[in-house]
Amino acid sequence: MGNEKQATNLVDVLTTDHRTVEAILSELERAEGTPEHRRDLAAHAITEVVRHSVAEEQYVLPLFRRVDPAHSGWADQEIEANADLERLMKDLEREDPTTARFEELVSEFIRDVRQHVRSEENEILPQLHRSCTTGELAEVGSAVLRAKDTAPTHPHPAAPDRPPLNRLMDPGAGMVDRMRDALAGRKKEQRGR
Repeated sequence: MGNEKQATNLVDVLTTDHRTVEAILSELERAEGTPEHRRDLAAHAITEVVRHSVAEEQYVLPLFRRVDPAHSGWADQEIEANADLERLMKDLEREDPTTARFEELVSEFIRDVRQHVRSEENEILPQLHRSCTTGELAEVGSAVLRAKDTAPTHPHPAAPDRPPLNRLMDPGAGMVDRMRDALAGRKKEQRGR
């Protein structure tokens, strides 16, 4: 990230992700530009959401389960919601951007991502902020940033979504995705770096 200081507090890291994705979704929602531009925007949003979700499943949800075991069912619901979102993103990636179906998928994607953000910001982040020390939030925030660096850039609905398997498999899928992106000429900034 150059010379600028990167936030490592977990709450800040996740909130920054949310604002980054929201900016892309807002542009996508305006429905301006060529179909290719809209496809590129959707791809950029998908990359950001996939990287966020992978890191969340590896580190954030296990932390939430530890600090609030009485509400661990919420973490299970998030994993299910992420799996549904991954299937939607896979469909969106495959759809021709000139079709009405593409626009339907974009609308569903925007709605689901915003619901995830609301849920995370209203449920998980306040609880983590209350329950974790500053050191824990910094440590897990750093782990999330590292996980995002090696995370896949495309949805993999069949991949494991719980530790320890996801921590083992995700970096390999991420390496394959980054090679695929490079071969396809996908811009580095569209991969969220």
